[in-house]
Amino acid sequence: MSIHESGENYLEQIYMLSREKEKVRAVDLCTALGFSRPTVSVMLRELRADGFVTTADNGGLALTEKGESVAKRMYARHCIIAELLMKLGVTHDVALADACKIEHDISDETFLKIRGYLGKTE
Repeated sequence: MSIHESGENYLEQIYMLSREKEKVRAVDLCTALGFSRPTVSVMLRELRADGFVTTADNGGLALTEKGESVAKRMYARHCIIAELLMKLGVTHDVALADACKIEHDISDETFLKIRGYLGKTE
């Protein structure tokens, strides 16, 4: 099953929140993404059904292996693209916002070239 940009954003956000918090809750996603509770609930239901998200032992959200793979991929793209944009002189906030848009649309080939240009191996 392929995943759409919105799903990638949710998975990436769960991943980022899980690096900061012991327990990631749906309300944390609402706050981070600026979406309503019903909107987040619908997407989480879809992500669970597609095998990207599950419930952690502590009752919070957890990424499955499949979900974590997508999340880490998007997070790496986000960080590297933002770094490139800042090296080009784009302000920090604009670089982060633009990287969030670009990360979903560029090809693997282009991303690998950007990563190589920046001297990043992973």
